Amino acid sequence: MLGKIEKVELREIWKHEAIDFTNWLAESDNFKLLAEEIGLDMQVLKTEANVGGFSADILAEELNTGKKIIIENQLEETDHKHLGQIITYASGLEANYIIWIFKKMRDEHRKAIDWLNEITDEDLSIFAIQMELWKIGDSNPAPKFNVICSPNDWAKAYKKASGSGNLSDNNLTQLNFWEGFVDYCSQHKNPFKGKRTARPQHWYNVSIGNSHVELSLEIIIKNSLMRVSLYIPDNKQLYKELESKKSEIESAFGDTLDWKILEGKKASRIDFETGDIDIQNQENYADAYKCLLDNAIKLYNAVKKYIK
Repeated sequence: MLGKIEKVELREIWKHEAIDFTNWLAESDNFKLLAEEIGLDMQVLKTEANVGGFSADILAEELNTGKKIIIENQLEETDHKHLGQIITYASGLEANYIIWIFKKMRDEHRKAIDWLNEITDEDLSIFAIQMELWKIGDSNPAPKFNVICSPNDWAKAYKKASGSGNLSDNNLTQLNFWEGFVDYCSQHKNPFKGKRTARPQHWYNVSIGNSHVELSLEIIIKNSLMRVSLYIPDNKQLYKELESKKSEIESAFGDTLDWKILEGKKASRIDFETGDIDIQNQENYADAYKCLLDNAIKLYNAVKKYIK
């Protein structure tokens, strides 16, 4: 016999917004649910972060870039007061991301957030999240985050590039390619939780949960090739430790890798190249996305036990 899904009032579980809900959300497992829903790889820095005579509910940061994130919670319908607060907090803390969580959003506030996302550049992105609780029969309530408003990353990246006067045909191809790749990853199982903004450039980096390394995906339009790399910005010792496991890593990957310590530079990298893919032909995108993601997963799986 099937159970009936029932909605649970937020105030039945969290009586006090700051003491109960904010502290619940700041717990690692709960915060991870929010991070996965909006596609940001982020961690809590502090709760009740002071901004003048006020305090933001949660101050967090994006793990990959260190960009600041402010989160404002409202277990009621949205109001003008909280709209003003999120803008004040973002300004005072120099945040690049705003996350506004609420029970219900008024239409005028949704329009305001959509408008702000449209007119601001990629240095400020705003997410509006509806919070819900659901249960089946006598089960414990389960949280559900619904994204009501989110930044249009393609439009922002396009605006920034075109505004600088540097948007070439290749830039447009790159931007279009990576935007499609982000969508492809969201629809196919993979271990990469964070989602970065697509940019009009030849590379796209993926966080793998270690501040010392990244997976770098590249498209070289001129040479019709793609590259998946383990990029180590500034840790020669880690590179040497990985190189000492070269045979094990290549065996796990299933192919030969190109090991580059890059003498005289801070960075090091481990590359795998694939060729014969015309990136300018959009009919090839599905195959290209599969190739990139498959090889990125293989490389990650081959090295993950050595970089944890």
